[in-house]
Amino acid sequence: MKKITYNSPVVLTFAAVSLAALILGLITDGVTTAKLFSVYRSSLTDPLTYPRFFLHVLGHSGWSHYIGNMLLFLVLGPQLEERYGSGPLLEAVAATALISGLVQFIFFPHTALLGASGVVFMMIVLSSFTGFKKGSIPLTMILVFILYIGREVVDGLFTKDNVSQLTHIIGGVCGGVFGYLLTKKR
Repeated sequence: MKKITYNSPVVLTFAAVSLAALILGLITDGVTTAKLFSVYRSSLTDPLTYPRFFLHVLGHSGWSHYIGNMLLFLVLGPQLEERYGSGPLLEAVAATALISGLVQFIFFPHTALLGASGVVFMMIVLSSFTGFKKGSIPLTMILVFILYIGREVVDGLFTKDNVSQLTHIIGGVCGGVFGYLLTKKR
């Protein structure tokens, strides 16, 4: 009989904690989601301001938002964690959360940001680096970057919705930077 393994600790823990945050948000009618799992302009003397720069990626507005992010997260994450290791992947997730949280806090004072889509976009671009070899650039990486990031630029310019295309772009750029650094390290 085969046993089930906890094969990707960073990815599985992130998905579980995000699920717990979603359920807690549903139980509290969104209070915990707003107070803990969203980043927005708040006083720098508020002690919750600083954790929100990281925690916003765990918050989701509902089941479809959570499932949409987690499907890609759970598909891409284990391969990335196996290739680069748990530590570097966790660092990439945390850095992407921090950068997107700070951009939201500084430049968009009248809106809140929540969800893992920036991290998912980081993973999409990072995964395209798996075929990267010294002296060459994989065509798949170029196509992923053009298709995913290009679509977000176009949507950001022409679509009015509640989706933060800038966060997706930031995530993609973070994925490109981490992909370059991690590939160079190997």
